Amino acid sequence: MNVHNVTADAETFTCNAYLVTGSTTTLVDAGAVSGVADTIAEYTDTLDRVVLTHQHGDHIAELDSVTDAFEPDCYAYSDHPQCTHTIEDGDRIDIGDEVFEVVYTPGHAADHVSFMSETTIFTGDVVVHDDGAFDDGSFGRTDMPGQSRERLIESIRTLLERLPDGGGDNAESSVEHMYSGHGGPFHGDVRTVIERALERAERREPKYPDE
Repeated sequence: MNVHNVTADAETFTCNAYLVTGSTTTLVDAGAVSGVADTIAEYTDTLDRVVLTHQHGDHIAELDSVTDAFEPDCYAYSDHPQCTHTIEDGDRIDIGDEVFEVVYTPGHAADHVSFMSETTIFTGDVVVHDDGAFDDGSFGRTDMPGQSRERLIESIRTLLERLPDGGGDNAESSVEHMYSGHGGPFHGDVRTVIERALERAERREPKYPDE
């Protein structure tokens, strides 16, 4: 599966927007930097669908321009004017060449979902590999109105439970690729990164000094 971060060169604040090419060419989040549609066009002439991890501005600001350019289907947990399909926890959706399970993971946002296949996970902002607060396992901020650290902790636990090949502490998972809404991608032992994020979130300390 080929994954391209089409906002990688952004000079303004945005999420990572991932173009996944394959039998079902899909954009995971639309980002917030102008020119996303033009960057997508460098890789493909068609875009089958957009799937949203959540609807914070840095993840959807360019959604209108993307849908205008490619007219894809759009999948989201909550309603949006461009949304053509509503997804729920446990749904399955094709992204690229793999089938992903929708995992409802609120806490950072009430409508947050992650997408998990046998090999790959798109975690949005619930878990990230590195973000300036922590390396090798961090988590979404929960200090803004409508956010909840306790609910985020539950969501991270849910990700661990739903990783393929069991949820026990010593179980090995086949998921080796993690693409998050911020920071860099991670390739390797994804379970360990998520466990480290959980341990840090469970401290219930401010993630940033100014929280």
